[in-house]
Amino acid sequence: MPQTVLLTGATGYIAKHIALQLLNAGYDVRGTVRSISRAAEVADAVRPHLNGTTDLDTRLTCVALDLSRDDGWDEAMAGVDILMHTASPFPLVQPKDADDVIRPAVDGALRAVKAAHNAGVKRIVMTSSTAAISGCALSTGQTAYDENNWTDTTDDRVNPYGKSKTLAERAVWDYAKEYPELKVTMINPGFVVGAPLDKTFGTSVEVIARILRAKDPMVPQFGFTCVDVRDVAETHVTVIDKPETHGQRIMIVDRFMWFVDMAKAIKAAYPNRKVVTRVAPNFFVRLLGIFDPAVRSIVPDLGKRQAMDNARAAATLGRPMRPVPEAVVDTATYLIDEDLV
Repeated sequence: MPQTVLLTGATGYIAKHIALQLLNAGYDVRGTVRSISRAAEVADAVRPHLNGTTDLDTRLTCVALDLSRDDGWDEAMAGVDILMHTASPFPLVQPKDADDVIRPAVDGALRAVKAAHNAGVKRIVMTSSTAAISGCALSTGQTAYDENNWTDTTDDRVNPYGKSKTLAERAVWDYAKEYPELKVTMINPGFVVGAPLDKTFGTSVEVIARILRAKDPMVPQFGFTCVDVRDVAETHVTVIDKPETHGQRIMIVDRFMWFVDMAKAIKAAYPNRKVVTRVAPNFFVRLLGIFDPAVRSIVPDLGKRQAMDNARAAATLGRPMRPVPEAVVDTATYLIDEDLV
């Protein structure tokens, strides 16, 4: 009998890819959605990519759950074998009040994990972020971030999103220490790129859309350590039956890409499209940030390049990461083909 995975935040960009890979790997999926009216959205997104769809109505089901409320969790967990918690806010513009992001992330993670524990579910896979790793200084002699690094949430330079992911992850690890029967694996992706499965997607895809819209007269000297969404989803599924990943964080990244590298990759694929590839002086970006909150949020990290060690992720998957320049172009292609930019 197939194992059942409770997948929180099933309408999310990454979560839909996870749902697809779970179904193709033979698992049944019970997705949580804020409104049951969005249940069809998940099925419609994965259906074109499934190995078979004859029993999709029974293998993929959804339940309406609110991560900020206790109602319904016991019923949702009935018959579940694995909790896969992906739901967490990822704002393009950082809120004025950090608790607007922190509290939902921390409380939602603990609510899901405690409900699983109460239901006897021991296997837990949770989506965290490199934002919970890279917000600190590297140790003397260390040249790249790895899973032993933790973001310093007392540092005022760490944005609310970074604090939310760090505090939520720490809360789950602290809870798991009290209950060693829980087998937790934490997946820490970098900036996720790759074609979405439908037209409902989140912040990371919007960044590529911003490049395609040529909204900015120049691109900032700013970048991310990136990863293909398919690698993120595959890692979530692969670790389920790997006991060696119990108690581990797995930082999944491919490489660092500056915005200008993303823009150039898109321009090379679409030479007739207007794509800005001129790099803005940092003073200009700071000036623009006065008027644009999305730009303002990146000012503290202008010119900073981060190196991250993906050895554990590569060992877990048994292969190198998919090259993210191709994933950037895949994202752009989807947005263009669907007339979304």
